[in-house]
Amino acid sequence: MKTVVTGGAGFIGSHLAKALLDRGREVVIADDFSRGNKLNLLDLGIQTECLEIDLRNFAQALKVTRGAETVFHMAARVGSLDWLHGSEANELEALQTNLVIDANVFRACIENRVKKIIYASSVSVYPIYLQDRPNIVFSEDALQITDTVRGTIDPEGGYGWAKFLGEIQLSWMTDIEVGVARIFNTYGENGALGKSAHVIPALIQRAIRYPKEEFIVWGDGKQSRDFLYVSDCVDLLLRLEEKASSPPIVVNTSSDQAIAISSLAEKIVELSGKDMEINYDPSKPVGPISRTADVTKARNLLGWKAEVDLEKGLRRTYAWLEKRLQNEGNI
Repeated sequence: MKTVVTGGAGFIGSHLAKALLDRGREVVIADDFSRGNKLNLLDLGIQTECLEIDLRNFAQALKVTRGAETVFHMAARVGSLDWLHGSEANELEALQTNLVIDANVFRACIENRVKKIIYASSVSVYPIYLQDRPNIVFSEDALQITDTVRGTIDPEGGYGWAKFLGEIQLSWMTDIEVGVARIFNTYGENGALGKSAHVIPALIQRAIRYPKEEFIVWGDGKQSRDFLYVSDCVDLLLRLEEKASSPPIVVNTSSDQAIAISSLAEKIVELSGKDMEINYDPSKPVGPISRTADVTKARNLLGWKAEVDLEKGLRRTYAWLEKRLQNEGNI
């Protein structure tokens, strides 16, 4: 059975492609390598067809999805807080680019009669005014795509709106079985580095490079997040494929274990074994105050639960990132 993974050279996509190949699936990776990295495929020992595809081009989307039974649509233009939300121009670019990518992939799947789409959505679809409250926990009912109420639709910026509208499109595709994963904060090997890094790889990079680089935490550290190790995210996506349906099944994808960023920073300092001071920079963007998922639905409907705790996941991620930076000569 041909399975397409868009964004398959990226962070989650590469691990997903590896898991599918390990299950004997015929996998085709589609990636434009704007964020994905061929090193990700090499590190995981992935040997399969990998096409350099720009999904903003409908003809290319149509070609790569031809003959596929399942499309895991992981591709999106995303990045750091500053890249996504640093200006109105950034917000507009995130909205427009992701709308085009999603529309092309969905239309191609319809024309090619793909049986299933598994869509990587985001916590960003949830109302941002709720995310600015401390200790908030989101269940899927916080945003009902098929029964929205005026005043409750308030996604986070252009990226959040694009993901929200992606879910709307999928809810109208009655001839395709769909699973939607609202992904919160996933971390692990192959995570994006540099300026586009999310909080865990960004902090680990600073710890590894210390004292050449100061160990700075953006904000005051009081904001909280819910982190899921990448192998647990992939396991959920595979289970979601089995349960895909019309109308779509929508599940939160996270660990439901909130941690303050200050506590996360302390864990990374301890892991480094270095005597270094944590410096907070409240002038930097921090995003929402609280993002924690209720994963009851994933447990009940998919029989899923997170297996890798934060301490173990951080150790694995630290070791991988240290090796990657050494190989690149960036320490």
